[in-house]
Amino acid sequence: MSKYIFVTGGVTSSLGKGIIAASLAKLLQARGLKVTIQKFDPYINIDPGTLNPYEHGECFVTEDGAETDLDLGHYERFLNVPTSQANNVTTGRIYQHVIQKEREGAYLGKTVQVVPHITDEIKRRMQLLGESGEYDIIITELGGTVGDIESLPFIEAVRQLRWELGNNDSLVIHLTLIPYLAAAGELKTKPTQHSVKTLLEYGIQPDILVCRTEHKLTQDIRKKLALFCNVNINAVVESIDASTIYDVPLLMLKEQLDKTVLTKLKLSTKVEPDLENWKTFLGKLKNPTNEVNIGLVGKYIELPDAYKSIAEAFIHAGSANETKVKVKSIAAESIDEENVADKLKGLDGILVAPGFGARGLDGKLVAIKYVREQRIPFFGICLGMQCSVIEFARNVLSLKDANSFEMDEHTKHPVINLMEEQKSIKNMGGTMRLGAYDCDLRKGTKAHAIYGKSKITERHRHRYEFNNEYLAQFEAAGMIASGKNPKTGLVEIVELKDHPFYVAGQFHPELKSTVANPHPLFVSFVAAALTHKKAASK
Repeated sequence: MSKYIFVTGGVTSSLGKGIIAASLAKLLQARGLKVTIQKFDPYINIDPGTLNPYEHGECFVTEDGAETDLDLGHYERFLNVPTSQANNVTTGRIYQHVIQKEREGAYLGKTVQVVPHITDEIKRRMQLLGESGEYDIIITELGGTVGDIESLPFIEAVRQLRWELGNNDSLVIHLTLIPYLAAAGELKTKPTQHSVKTLLEYGIQPDILVCRTEHKLTQDIRKKLALFCNVNINAVVESIDASTIYDVPLLMLKEQLDKTVLTKLKLSTKVEPDLENWKTFLGKLKNPTNEVNIGLVGKYIELPDAYKSIAEAFIHAGSANETKVKVKSIAAESIDEENVADKLKGLDGILVAPGFGARGLDGKLVAIKYVREQRIPFFGICLGMQCSVIEFARNVLSLKDANSFEMDEHTKHPVINLMEEQKSIKNMGGTMRLGAYDCDLRKGTKAHAIYGKSKITERHRHRYEFNNEYLAQFEAAGMIASGKNPKTGLVEIVELKDHPFYVAGQFHPELKSTVANPHPLFVSFVAAALTHKKAASK
């Protein structure tokens, strides 16, 4: 039977519940246990697919096409295990299911209430992965903070579930903040005490406190927290600010978080975690022998989390190349013909990022034209790939008003067009081409050499596709389709024949990059940027 760990947050949001959950899971996995993590989000959206990245950061897409919270990206990057639809549940999805059942008459005329109907559905979802028989431990991260009005049904469901599961089969980790008051020169425990008190009011006693802090916790502070929050002193865990999120598993190992968890769940602690590969990755990450500057051209650059998976994929690829990757974010709207050389000056490679809508399109086209002509390594993702097609059509094929149907429905040359099955769709949420699709790579192409095989699968999130009516023209002029979907013939990858590195994919390779398996496109792009830099410095 699976055991359950619930991770709650207090005092403030953005303390890093996802990183703590992923780090603990990594340590347990390194001890030979089968672990998965799920995220329960309290917002009423069915999923984050319709949210602006400024609202909630990037939307992470799973293999089975679920649009999910970005924390699932952390889970995959740490564990190297794919997540699915079952790993992310929102209040909206819970209520939608319960209301649908009520309309079908499933509740036999009873009054439908938060308790028991909503909480029962939450509990059912919390146990779905556990009932599969595939996992020893299920870690459930609850979004938001204790005391949020939206979180109450989730907290109540956890209380009930812990009572039903009995002793030793579940525990609660409460992540909280120990702020440092510079004026007093002290760390303060009172916010944590209040947070735990709120949790106790809802009927949940946390088993372990993980304390985010900028300064080391003294033994006196640990004793005080243990006494007033009613936990063992060895269950007060320090989570000090780290230089990289990939340090956190080792910091948690030092604090013996995994051992404390296993002891409370009555599981063996005899097998020490095998973290050799993780330490090798960290060693290369922290001791690079080279450095490259990559420009990320996008429309959501003010919020780092909007391109979280891309940033992390560069970290993985940098470690693989023993190269520090410095990413410079450039607002696509700020680029024009006059300033493009200045904006992209000193950069060893350019990535044009995904996104939706026309804002910043012209700047992306100008940047792509510049790197194509100056032979600077270029990597396009999703809309970045579509922009490379539009730029090539306009400036090489002389199709002056070539555009994407998304940006201009009246263009004479829709080189990027709406998929036929998308034309009748009215709803926005969950209706794109989502999840993993097959791609056949053409032998003799750069893409084939990079992947080292002919058949791959990559994850998608888009509505618009390369218009195959123009493919012959493109290939005759030097832009070739190096990857296609075997069933539909849709173009998945384009590249330029006579360019050092010019590769663009319709899919999102960043979503599959992990610590254990850095994505080959990112690894090759960083290597190409390094080669370009060395050649330019001669």
